Amino acid sequence: MKVEIWSDVMCPFCYIGKRRFEEALQEFSGKESVTVEWKSFQLNPETKTDPSKNINQYLAEHKGISVGQAQQMNDRVTEMAREVGLRYNFSKAIVANSFDAHRLSHFAKKHGKQDAVEERLFEAYFTEGKNTADLNTLVQIAVECGLDASETRTVLSGNDFTDAVKLDIYEAQQVGVRGVPFFVFNNKYAVSGAQPSRLFLQMLNKIAEE
Repeated sequence: MKVEIWSDVMCPFCYIGKRRFEEALQEFSGKESVTVEWKSFQLNPETKTDPSKNINQYLAEHKGISVGQAQQMNDRVTEMAREVGLRYNFSKAIVANSFDAHRLSHFAKKHGKQDAVEERLFEAYFTEGKNTADLNTLVQIAVECGLDASETRTVLSGNDFTDAVKLDIYEAQQVGVRGVPFFVFNNKYAVSGAQPSRLFLQMLNKIAEE
């Protein structure tokens, strides 16, 4: 069974959705048969990496709301994350364009390390307050996941996997993805959003029965 997940590194619901899907997968009797592929999506391709900007300011500008409202939204998401064992530190989060992080994900997929890299990218962004658009940060994440430092640096210093990221984003448009996370099971069924783990488990069982 193949599960494709469109997501963005800076999407808080994507990390929560990852955990909920993983919870379902642990309960699924046929988990050894499931292959997961991460697909690139950018919530805001125009985002300029800006370590000086507070994430609440960024969200307020992006959504046309007050900073106070943005803070409340992030507080609610932080509580949602806590429920699945994740610790979000929005006060430390760095506003960063995610395109190069997506290129790293594709490079990692080539070496069978994509899921590990996705996990570390989320953790770096939401928990550790690292700049996930910074070359050195991305190389460090790659090395932690078992990838070669010099090869990673060469890949990210050039344009490798740029077309792969753009193709994922194009495919998302064709499939009708309006927001992420977006899960596609066996090119047949879709689940949109960070749904409860029981819903993911129902979907896994449904496909297994077919």
